[in-house]
Amino acid sequence: MKNKIKVLRAEYELTQEQLAEKVDVSRQTINAIEKGKFDPSLPLAFKISKLFKMSIEDIFQNE
Repeated sequence: MKNKIKVLRAEYELTQEQLAEKVDVSRQTINAIEKGKFDPSLPLAFKISKLFKMSIEDIFQNE
């Protein structure tokens, strides 16, 4: 699944570690999501979308 997390993280000046702490996952999970190796659960997608004040559809695109 494609996503804009890396770009949004840069805009918010967050490291992978900082984002991981804010959404209660590991840095490795954020890294895997950014690289498209892992699709987030729906609750995690909601946490990320709320943090970045965007809809899930605006952050994640099904390939």
